[in-house]
Amino acid sequence: MADGEDKESKTEEASEKKIRDSLEKGQQPFAREAPLLASFIAILLFTMFFAEDSISRLGHFLSIFLEKPEDWPLQSAKDVSSILWVIFLELGRALGVLMVLLISGAIIASVLQNMPRAVLERIRPQFSRVSPRKGWERIFGVQGFVEFGKQLAKLIFAGLVLGIAMRESMASILSGMITHPVAFGVVIESIAKDIIMWIALAMIAIAGVDIIWSRYHWLADLRMTKQEVKDEMKQTVGDPLVRQRIRSLQRDRARKRMMAAVPGATLVIANPTHFAIALRYERSKDAAPVVVAKGMDLVALRIREIAEANGIPVFEDVTLARSMYKQVSVDSMIPPQFYQAVAELVRVVYARKPGQAQGRNN
Repeated sequence: MADGEDKESKTEEASEKKIRDSLEKGQQPFAREAPLLASFIAILLFTMFFAEDSISRLGHFLSIFLEKPEDWPLQSAKDVSSILWVIFLELGRALGVLMVLLISGAIIASVLQNMPRAVLERIRPQFSRVSPRKGWERIFGVQGFVEFGKQLAKLIFAGLVLGIAMRESMASILSGMITHPVAFGVVIESIAKDIIMWIALAMIAIAGVDIIWSRYHWLADLRMTKQEVKDEMKQTVGDPLVRQRIRSLQRDRARKRMMAAVPGATLVIANPTHFAIALRYERSKDAAPVVVAKGMDLVALRIREIAEANGIPVFEDVTLARSMYKQVSVDSMIPPQFYQAVAELVRVVYARKPGQAQGRNN
């Protein structure tokens, strides 16, 4: 019941991170019928292009071997080893191409589904692999019944195809039985090719369904609950509360650096209580006035307090302060549209005598 509820709660598609983690652990979708299809295709290719020569060569060897047994003495263990070696060599020559095709087909079918990768997780000892309870669940669980159904459907489907092919070839078999043995061999070869071709066609349909099902089932198993998505987001991006705290600390540090720069300002432009912009201008260093601090409400009041405490002129200009606050950035020069208005204030500051530097409201 718990497993069913857990699966029902997995309503979210698997994230890229979970898919990547699954692949790194070697948990990949794999259709078992694809290598089997490749094997039938390999057998079909062998039957169509290589079987005749291979069987002819093997038949020639067996005819010599059986017709002249006196050429093969069996007086010692060495003679037996020699005969066995010759027989295995001839069988290898006859079936070597078939073995190469079978191996190549299986490798290609596997590589086309998933690129090979080294996964140490697959060889790590795990108790679940030898646990009788886990094995029982795999055999008699949902996946086990699905696999059983697939194998049964495959057997029935292949049997029907084979039965249809045999029924179509029955007349050829009966007529071939009363012909010359060489001609009957040709008939058998043709029937074998037809049967293998029909089975290969059937396996194409079965393998196609299996590939689609295996990938669907793999993605279904990787589905996530809403809580899993949130937890993964926290692990990937960070806890929202932590991020908020970090941003708050960053703002506090930036504010402290900004306030520390106010005593070095040349003047402050303020809206009486809402906005304040502190500017620095040194003819030998700055091409244009630079914003060293800006703020609104309590921060603006704090900028004014520091400026007044350090004898920095504060000019109240509601329109200019409001416009500049929206368009300037700290540690950057003011935009050109404010050059004329600010230049007039700078001239006032430089025109004042040192004893008048604390004047305001001009």
